[in-house]
Amino acid sequence: MAQYRTDQKKLDGPSLVTRYEVGMLSDRLSPAGTLTDAFGRMRVSQPVTLFESTHRFADNGLWATSNTSGATYSFSNNQSLITMNVGTTSGDEVIRETTKVFSYQPGKSLLVLNTFVFNTPKTNLRQRVGYFNSQNGVYFENDGVTNYLVIRTYTSGSVVENRIAQANWNVDKFDGTGLSSQGKSSGHINGLDVSKSNIVWFDIEWLGVGDVRCGFVVDGTFCTAHIFHHDNINTLPYMTTASLPLRYEITNTGTTASSSTLKQICSSVMSEGGYELYGSQQSVGTPVTTPVNLAVAGTYYPIVSVQLKSARLEAIVIMTALSLLGIGNNGRFEWRVLSNPTLTGASWQSAGTNSAVEYDLSATAVTGGRVLAAGYLTATTQASQAVDILKQALFKFQLERNGLTSTPYPITIAIAAAVANDDALATIDWEEVTR
Repeated sequence: MAQYRTDQKKLDGPSLVTRYEVGMLSDRLSPAGTLTDAFGRMRVSQPVTLFESTHRFADNGLWATSNTSGATYSFSNNQSLITMNVGTTSGDEVIRETTKVFSYQPGKSLLVLNTFVFNTPKTNLRQRVGYFNSQNGVYFENDGVTNYLVIRTYTSGSVVENRIAQANWNVDKFDGTGLSSQGKSSGHINGLDVSKSNIVWFDIEWLGVGDVRCGFVVDGTFCTAHIFHHDNINTLPYMTTASLPLRYEITNTGTTASSSTLKQICSSVMSEGGYELYGSQQSVGTPVTTPVNLAVAGTYYPIVSVQLKSARLEAIVIMTALSLLGIGNNGRFEWRVLSNPTLTGASWQSAGTNSAVEYDLSATAVTGGRVLAAGYLTATTQASQAVDILKQALFKFQLERNGLTSTPYPITIAIAAAVANDDALATIDWEEVTR
C-alpha cells in the first residue's frame, strides 16, 4: 500500500494503487500538525481545565466589563450568551475581560478556545477575541475589512503588534487555497465568515521563545491557520508573559453606518499534559495576643484579608488553606470566605518585597462579596480548625482583579458568633505561582 504524502501531494510508493491518507505519529514532525500539542506530545484526553465560561442563566460574574456611554452589553437567555452592543458614534466601545489571569506552566502546552459571532464587518468597526490584555497576548481581529491574527508584546517597554493579514497566514488561509493542519482543505471554500458562529483556538509554547499556533475548529477538527515562530529569530522573549486573561472587544474606530453587536458565547483555557502547582508558600494571620472581638451576635467581622498588589495584578496567587479558632464559652461560630467584599477601615500591608500580595488585619466591617466557602466551628475544645483547599478546586480560590480598572479583588475570612463579644483568630495560606 502506498502512503499519500500530504507535504508533497503525491504517493510515496508503487503507482496505480489506492490512495490512503493516514494520520501518523510522524504528524508531529509537521509544524502545523495538531495531532500533537505545542511541544510535540501526542494529544490525549488529559487536559487540566484552568477556566471555563458559559452563560446559561445569567452573566456568570467571571468577567469585568468596560463600556462607553454609547455602548451597552446584556445577557441573552434564549441564546445563552452576552451581546456587546455599540452605536454609530466614533469611540463607542465594549470590552469584556476575565477577572482571572491563567497560569501558564513552562513545558506545558496552553490551549485557549473562544466562541463568538462577530457583527458583519463594516467600515470603522473593529472586533477582537482572544487571550490578551492591553500589553501582551494573541488574538483574532476583524478591522472592518480584513481578518488578522495578532501577537501583542510589551517586551520593549511599549506595545508592539505583529499583525498577520488573512492573505498571509502561513498554513491555511481559510479561503480554500491553503492546507489545514491535517493536510486537507479547512472546508471554508467560500472564505471565513466571521458573522457566523466560529471557534477560534490558540496553543502557546511560551518559555519566552516558543511557537504560537492559531486556527479554527472546523467540523470537530482543529485546523491551523497561522503559526508564529520565535525561536532562533528574536533577541527578546516574544511577549512579557503567557499568563494572561481572556478578552473580547468591539470598538467603533470612526463613525459607522449602523449599530453593531458582537456575541460572546463560551471560553476555555486548558493546560495540556496536566498541571502541577509549584509556587512560593506564604501565610498571614491575626496575632494570638490580639484576637478580633465579635461584638454583635450574628454579625460577620473581617478577620484577615489578602489581595494582589496594584503593581502585580497579572500575578497568579491561590489560597491553599485557612485556619480558624473561635474563643468563647461553648461558643458557636460561622465562617465565610468572601471574594471581593467591601471592607471598612482596611489598612493594606505588603507581604514582602518579592511578594505579589498585600494583607489587611485592621478592617472593622465587611459587606457584600461572593461566598466561596463557608462552615461552622465551636469553642468547646479551644482547638484550631484547619481547612485545606481541595487540589481540584485550587483555581476557584485564585486572587482576582479588574484589569480594566486596575482594581484588585480581596479575599476575606469573615466570622460571626452566636453570642456577643466572643473572639476569633484566623490565618490564610497562599501559594504564589508567579515568581
